[in-house]
Amino acid sequence: MKIIFDSVSHNCSKIVTTSYSTSFSLASKMLSDDIRQDIYNIYGFVRFADEIVDSFHEYDKESLFNDFEIEMYKAIENKISLNPILNSFQETVHKYNIQPELYEAFMKSMRLDLHKTAYLTDNEYKEYIYGSADVVGLMCLKVFVKGDSKKYENLKESAMHLGSAFQKVNFLRDLKADFEDLSRTYFPNTNLAQLDEVSKQKIIDDIQNDFNKGFEGIMKLPPEAKFGVYTAYIYYKKLLNKLKATPSVDIKNTRIRVPNYQKFGLLAKSYFDYRLNLI
Repeated sequence: MKIIFDSVSHNCSKIVTTSYSTSFSLASKMLSDDIRQDIYNIYGFVRFADEIVDSFHEYDKESLFNDFEIEMYKAIENKISLNPILNSFQETVHKYNIQPELYEAFMKSMRLDLHKTAYLTDNEYKEYIYGSADVVGLMCLKVFVKGDSKKYENLKESAMHLGSAFQKVNFLRDLKADFEDLSRTYFPNTNLAQLDEVSKQKIIDDIQNDFNKGFEGIMKLPPEAKFGVYTAYIYYKKLLNKLKATPSVDIKNTRIRVPNYQKFGLLAKSYFDYRLNLI
């Protein structure tokens, strides 16, 4: 029986989530029991792909990525993989009929990170954001609506905006590491070596627009998902506000973060907002 191996695979995906992201793990715990594991399964998959292109500098990253992609397709086709992360992911793909164009777009953007270091046009930037963030939001949405096609279509646009908002906040927060350690610049038409307040505000205004459109969708999510997604939204809004209050010169020279004690405070706020039907 495969049930024991599947349980081990689920635990691996959960461990990846809790090990790599305190904030995402905290938000995931606020999801209903019947969908939480599938979100762990998606996160484990996207985190492993991202780690290959971002972290494994001592190894042949392209070869590792190629192998991971091949194994991903095999896992989905065969409905099993000896890689527990891919075994968990394929299960969620089949359970909610996640379409190939979503995980293929994700892998395309991750592959760009192997060699591409600058996004010079808005189209290049938007295409990367779509693959690296929007489709992750859409895969999660498939789980949130439990595969309901009508609900998915109604919430699709707002889920993409929320995914974009989260990713752009990450870009602004990690600007120093991306620029200095990975030689990457994601924001087009922006000289990150000379980032000023005008350029920073333009980026923040764009993120705020995505947040506004994303929030509209949060209000319409099923109860099983709403609290968890709102918790993530509150966290990223807090992070955006900290970036907004940080001088551009400091953003270039340090990594802005939300301390754990503030994260738990945000969780409490999310809970009261939810219980008081403010969302």
